[in-house]
Amino acid sequence: MHINSTFGKLYLIPTTLGETAPLEVMPGMVQKIVYELDEFIVENEKTARRFIKQLCTDKSQPNLRLHALNKHTDITDIPTFLDSCLKGISIGLMSEAGVPGVADPGADIVRLAHEKGIQVVPLVGPSSILMAMMSSGMNGQNFAFNGYLPIDQKEKRQELKRLETISRDYNQSQLFIETPYRNNKLIEELCNSLNASTRLCIACDITLPTEFIVTKPISMWKTKQPDLHKRPALFIIHA
Repeated sequence: MHINSTFGKLYLIPTTLGETAPLEVMPGMVQKIVYELDEFIVENEKTARRFIKQLCTDKSQPNLRLHALNKHTDITDIPTFLDSCLKGISIGLMSEAGVPGVADPGADIVRLAHEKGIQVVPLVGPSSILMAMMSSGMNGQNFAFNGYLPIDQKEKRQELKRLETISRDYNQSQLFIETPYRNNKLIEELCNSLNASTRLCIACDITLPTEFIVTKPISMWKTKQPDLHKRPALFIIHA
């Protein structure tokens, strides 16, 4: 499908990774585009409106048209979210935190846009995955993001050993995340399951005043572990 120049564009709009003033971490282009748009696809309407108000203080809120894209969305409604683009009106796709389409349900919208010939325009902004990777000191030439690990402890341990083996055999850094209230349990499991020489990077609260990014071998993490309870974190291992 070729891009249709008469269609509106789908802008992929990054958001902050926490309670940081948007203009401290966002380029001016993001503010400019948000000012120009009145229709957005978002995960949560309340937080999206708050972000837009922080970024564009004098933008009219009543004129905004927001489509919710989350686990409660009727899948039959999703194709209609792009109707304005087909009429020549550009819209924005906004993640709940970070960049749309990466570990984010917005990927389905982006796929549909390509299928319909709508131009997709990504905007620069904070991505916890890339920011953790670039600050880890691990292999930025070869890495994989694995999302969430299994909840079951036995399955989680097996998966960690599998990722460690892949990392060692292919020189590939392995990234994953955990539900924030289970972070401390995951760190314990990492220390109990992985080889002492395997490096672990813990990247927590990225771009926030409490930012914590440290890489060291499992043997050193065993001696002292941080308290990451209910704090957004990303974990990277390299064997």
